[in-house]
Amino acid sequence: MITRSWLKRAGKGVPMDLRRDIHEEIVLLRSRAPEITGALTCTVDGMLVTTDLPTETEQTAALTSALLSLSRRMTELAKVGRLEETLVSGTEGHAACYAAGAKLVLTVLTGPGANLGLLRREGRKTAEKLAAIVERE
Repeated sequence: MITRSWLKRAGKGVPMDLRRDIHEEIVLLRSRAPEITGALTCTVDGMLVTTDLPTETEQTAALTSALLSLSRRMTELAKVGRLEETLVSGTEGHAACYAAGAKLVLTVLTGPGANLGLLRREGRKTAEKLAAIVERE
């Protein structure tokens, strides 16, 4: 369960009401995909916005930003269209990153054996909603 501590740790420079709306979307994502073990949103330049990860949140946000940049460049070089997601799979689970418009990135963590089809569908849907939230600001 995501606690309110994310309000204190995250999102310097991001308005509180915007962080709250983003947080609510993360809660909804976790309710639709219970296999998710953690989630984080950050700006494209690596500034943490919301998280429910217990540790290393700043480092995860920075790496998320770098991974987004590399993934976007790879899609350009490979000529495979617009980036939808980057999936990193390990022996203990997965980390998926979704571009959420031009300003945010969503990172979602799961354990091993997660339903990757569900993760992809729900991750993309949430990224689109996050992009819409930021755009209305």
